[in-house]
Amino acid sequence: MLAGVISAPREATLARVERPAPGPGQVLLRLEGSGVCASSLPLWEGRTWFDYPQAAGAPGHEGWGRIAAVGEGVQGLREGMRVAALSYRAHAEYDVADAHAVVPIPPELDHAAMPAEPLGCAVNIFRRSGIEAGQTVAIVGIGFLGALLTRLAANAGARVIAISRRPFALEVARQAGAAETILMDEHARILEEAKRITEGRWCERVIEAVGLQWPLDLAGELTGERGRLVIAGYHQDGLRQVNLQLWNWRGIDVVNAHERDPARYIEGIRGAIDLMAAGVLDPEPLITHRLPLDRLGEALELTRKRPDGFLKAVVTSH
Repeated sequence: MLAGVISAPREATLARVERPAPGPGQVLLRLEGSGVCASSLPLWEGRTWFDYPQAAGAPGHEGWGRIAAVGEGVQGLREGMRVAALSYRAHAEYDVADAHAVVPIPPELDHAAMPAEPLGCAVNIFRRSGIEAGQTVAIVGIGFLGALLTRLAANAGARVIAISRRPFALEVARQAGAAETILMDEHARILEEAKRITEGRWCERVIEAVGLQWPLDLAGELTGERGRLVIAGYHQDGLRQVNLQLWNWRGIDVVNAHERDPARYIEGIRGAIDLMAAGVLDPEPLITHRLPLDRLGEALELTRKRPDGFLKAVVTSH
C-alpha cells in the first residue's frame, strides 16, 4: 500500500509499504481519507523528543473508510461497512483499528467526509462546557473546532460571541449562528467591545480554542463571576501563566476539556455522527482543503500557517 511518511522535520514522502493485517479484535480499514490535526504540528515542526522517520501513516488519527477485513472475534462489524475510526496511522491507504474504536456511519451520511476525532472532541467539549439556553458564550478562536462549537452553542439557545483574528473565520462563525463577532486584534479593544455587548456582566461560558498564552489570558478576562472557562486549545509549547487573582476574585470554574480515555473519544464520535444525521452538524463546508496523500506535507503546512480561507485539511487516500 501507499502511505505518507514524515521522514524528517517538515519533510513528508510517499512510500510503498506492507499492508497491515488485522489481529484478533481488530479490523482492516480501506481508508478514503484522514483529517490533518493541529496536534501533529510539533511532530511536523521537529520538536527534540521525536524520532524520524516516523512510522508509515503516523500520526494520522482522523481516518474514515470501509472495512476491508475483519479479525478473529469481532462482532457487529462486517466487510464493506463504511465507518469512522480512531486509529493512529491513517495517513495511508489502509490502517488497522481496534473494533471498539470503530463507529459505523449511517447510510444517510454515506458520502460525507468523516474526520471523526475532532468531531467527537467538539461534542465532548460542548458537553463539559455546560452551555444552556440564554447564556452568553464567548468562543476565542474560530477554526474547525471553534466553528463546530459555535454551531452547537447556538443550537442550544446560547448567544455566541465569536472572536478570531481572521475576518474569513468570523464570517464562518456568523453562518454557524454567532450573534456577535469581534476581530481578535487588540486586547483592550476586544474587552471593551465584549463589555459593551454583555452590559458589563461578561460571559457565563468562555471556550478558549487557540492554544496560546494571549488567547488564554483574554478568555479569563471575558469570563464573568461564577462563570466557566473551558480550555479547549491544545497547549503544547511550554508553560503557561494564569491570572489566578482574577480567577479567584470572580469565582470562576476552569475546565480542561481534553479527554484521554479512548472510550470517551468514541462516545463523542457517536454523538457527533448522530448530530450530523439529524442535520444539527454539517462539517462539510468547514473542510476547506482536500489534498491527495502525496501532498501530506502541504496539508500540514496549511495547518501550521492557517492562511485566510483555511479551516481544515484532509488528505484523501482513494
